[in-house]
Amino acid sequence: MKIVEKDFKAVLLGSDINTYSMARAFHEEYQIKTKVIGKFYTGPSYESKIIDFEAHEDIDNPKVFIKVLNDYAKENKNKKLILLGCGDNYVRNIIENKKKLAKNYIIPYIDADLMENLIKKEKFYEMCKKYKLKYPKTFIYKRKMGYHFTLPFDFPVILKPSNSVDYFAHEFPTQNKVYKIENFERLLEVIDEIYDAGYTDTLIIQDFIPGDDTYMHVMTCYSDTKGKVRLMSLGHTMLEEHTPHGIGNHAVVLNEFNEELSLKIKDFLESIHYVGFSNFDIKYDERDNTYRIFEINLRQGRSNFYVTSAGYNLAKYLVEDVIYHEDCDFTIASSTHLWTMIPIKIAYTYVKNEDYVKTIKKLVQEKLVTNPLYYKGDNNIRRLIRLKKADKKQYSKFKKYLGNEKEE
Repeated sequence: MKIVEKDFKAVLLGSDINTYSMARAFHEEYQIKTKVIGKFYTGPSYESKIIDFEAHEDIDNPKVFIKVLNDYAKENKNKKLILLGCGDNYVRNIIENKKKLAKNYIIPYIDADLMENLIKKEKFYEMCKKYKLKYPKTFIYKRKMGYHFTLPFDFPVILKPSNSVDYFAHEFPTQNKVYKIENFERLLEVIDEIYDAGYTDTLIIQDFIPGDDTYMHVMTCYSDTKGKVRLMSLGHTMLEEHTPHGIGNHAVVLNEFNEELSLKIKDFLESIHYVGFSNFDIKYDERDNTYRIFEINLRQGRSNFYVTSAGYNLAKYLVEDVIYHEDCDFTIASSTHLWTMIPIKIAYTYVKNEDYVKTIKKLVQEKLVTNPLYYKGDNNIRRLIRLKKADKKQYSKFKKYLGNEKEE
């Protein structure tokens, strides 16, 4: 597999499909090997030929984080280092420690004040209201309310933390990424579990928007260092994961074009002078034909390769901006492609809408489908065995949590 040296390198923090997808984008466009720093020697980025992998179990500790990154910068003092976080905790560490990192790091992120306003969901929803972006009907729960509160909408509801970073820092056995809750009694039980584990921030309780996985969408954007949006790409979710910790993660995504929605989000990003990658979780509400935004992630999402595989290489947009300082036209991605992180046959069983299944099968037949983890030439046997084992487990995971949806 061809590797070349450039005057820049990419440094990615994490070890999952997000890091591998971005490393693949950098290699496809520039044939460079990416530095990936994670917590453990495992995952799809470990033992890859396009990645120089390093693990530090306590990389979340700010002192360790700064030392590890600055040591690497000293080893590469003659190169420009593009630093990207591939998880919310990494993004926070990058933003909060910008001034303590070596000068040869290029850090395409917003400042800490804007970060706080965007990652705390109640503040984000206030911004959405200001800029006329629709979001689900929402109730902000504060612990001091106890059991004495009334919701302005009916059950079922969605419950999730306002501060995801703090939430996942306090693990507990029944912890879910989000909860769908059917009654008030169960709502109080889950609230107690979350706060008893040590979480201290507010909780978000929202009106449940009806519709299965295919009502979900993801928007990926890149805003340049001047705060101008260069690229927007909408993905239409065909299937999500349904494990407790993975619920809401995309499993199969189909590229889609929606100019009206794209331009609304573009106006929002440029109005707040956003910089870098952003990722929006969105659900279509058929009750009033609107798209409702759940949250913004201050990074490219784990499914980011749905953009690159459709012909809009995310690494190229970034490098042309921060390394070569080239201008480019604003683009709303319009190509059709299918992204998957699971064996595609699983989608034939669990995507309920037969029209979507036909579209998926047609794209597979036309070879317009990509699993980013399988990259021609990146064939370390131990890595491939791990990928195949993970694929095999996907069948049992979907059967455990969904059964056979079309037969029920």
